[in-house]
Amino acid sequence: MGSLSFLGFLFGVLIMRSLSSSQAHKFLVGGKDGWESNPSENYNHWAERNRFQVNDTLVFKYKKGSDSVLVVTKDQYNSCNTTSPKQSLTDGESVFKFNRSGPFYFISGTGDNCKKGQKLIIIVLTVRNKTHHAPPPSTAPVPKPPVSPSPTAETPASPPTTQPPVAKSPKGESPQPAGVNPSDLDPPAPAPAPAPSKSSAPGFTGSVGLDLGISIGVSLVLGSFVGMV
Repeated sequence: MGSLSFLGFLFGVLIMRSLSSSQAHKFLVGGKDGWESNPSENYNHWAERNRFQVNDTLVFKYKKGSDSVLVVTKDQYNSCNTTSPKQSLTDGESVFKFNRSGPFYFISGTGDNCKKGQKLIIIVLTVRNKTHHAPPPSTAPVPKPPVSPSPTAETPASPPTTQPPVAKSPKGESPQPAGVNPSDLDPPAPAPAPAPSKSSAPGFTGSVGLDLGISIGVSLVLGSFVGMV
């Protein structure tokens, strides 16, 4: 079982290496002209027609001993400064592998050749994964809809009560509803007798007493007057 696991692991490593090597590309700098001082196409124009990724390689072909390739900084590239390069390639068929994304600057080891245009800028694209994972769904709370007040139940209006039409009665009689037999109605209550007047008798007695008193008084006055005479 252990030997089978080791063989499976080794087989997986070989497949990964073959896949990585198949994805990488080799680029011959300058095409058929190679790396020289007077190319038929500007090196930067050649680079713009290609797309470079991490693990791709550049191949510089030139005459060994008469030229070289220097990997320099941006400032050294602009000024064609050949002193203190980051890397120097001199074997006549130099291979340079991109180990990161971003810009790379190359110039000729001969100062005059760099000034004539034997210089190159390569922009390596950023590594991107082939499998894109969808972002997780947002867990933002769903806003609740506003609660509208429930309509109050209205009491249905009762239908108007229809009163039976009242029949007109002769003058002096109370009105009776239409359709009612007069014999079914209760007889009207007798009118109350007028109360006896209380002021007539006492008033009469008072006036008679007053007249009697006046007559007695007058008689006494006349009697006393006659006696004096």
